[in-house]
Amino acid sequence: MPVSTARPRAKTETDTVPAEHSLGLATRLRRNRKSDWSRRLVRENTLTVDDLIWPIFVMDGAGRREPIPSMPGVERLSVDEAVRASAEAARLGIPALALFPYTDPDLRDPEGSEALNDGNLVCQALRAIKTEVPDIGLITDVALDPYTSHGHDGLLENGRILNDETVAVLVRQAVVQAEAGADVIAPSDMMDGRIGAIREGLDAAGFEDVQIMSYAAKYASAFYGPFRDAIGTAKTLSGDKRTYQMDPANGLEALREAALDIEEGADMLMVKPGLPYLDIVFRLKDTFGLPTYAYQVSGEYAMIEGAIRNGWVDGERIVVESLMAFKRAGADGILTYFAPRVAKRLAGL
Repeated sequence: MPVSTARPRAKTETDTVPAEHSLGLATRLRRNRKSDWSRRLVRENTLTVDDLIWPIFVMDGAGRREPIPSMPGVERLSVDEAVRASAEAARLGIPALALFPYTDPDLRDPEGSEALNDGNLVCQALRAIKTEVPDIGLITDVALDPYTSHGHDGLLENGRILNDETVAVLVRQAVVQAEAGADVIAPSDMMDGRIGAIREGLDAAGFEDVQIMSYAAKYASAFYGPFRDAIGTAKTLSGDKRTYQMDPANGLEALREAALDIEEGADMLMVKPGLPYLDIVFRLKDTFGLPTYAYQVSGEYAMIEGAIRNGWVDGERIVVESLMAFKRAGADGILTYFAPRVAKRLAGL
């Protein structure tokens, strides 16, 4: 049989390079996802108990826990029950609570004068919690809506919210709360100039170390409905809040709001609501680098919890995923009604 004299074909690049390389897959991102240990090593963001702030609602009475129908699983707590909740939070490692009052309708008036009462629900809760759980942080809302008969955050005259006159009241409210033991004053009213005025008022009263967490970007959102049920303003609110809360269509305006608040002395910034405004969280953190927080508000909570209770979603996973979104956007922490549930899961309880 004749011997072939043909020269062997030279190997080409496609003969020596694996098939995936010929497909342009020299880099396979799935390699880093192949196992739990590898996913943990390359994870960009981590959710810990240190990221959680627990908002609670306080009401009159003793030994009382009152369910809020529009927020399944959330209750109004009497002051003694709020103390117990604070002790649980401390045990779980939650750094701070945010306090909101359900004020007796008989104590509400057009001026929101109960806000200046050093014996009001928030002040009672501050003193009681600081006595029993001194090391937990306490954040208080500065705004008049829980105390006004018309449900607005400021003083109302002929259908118009008065800015400067409201700010003068908010300064007094902040000092009253600081005197009762508030660690962080969190103005949510969205009046112009209130951060500088509150900072000046706190300093003049000897509270230079009390921090200010500004609701720098608080939008006129439809996601607040269950919260208004919780504090009792859903039925009393006359009109809407669009003349002082931000237009949901605006993003650059949030940067202007934050810049002014920083200039006036804000220590921390907050965005409210949360998940629908992750772009704003990112912009504020990326632009200013200040500690930045987001509030996973009542409407967000109610939607997620409702889906969980209907069996439509995996509750264990969706809650953590929703909170991780805030961390990915740059938030340093999240105000969330899921805080104790998540803290228990993180602790393996």
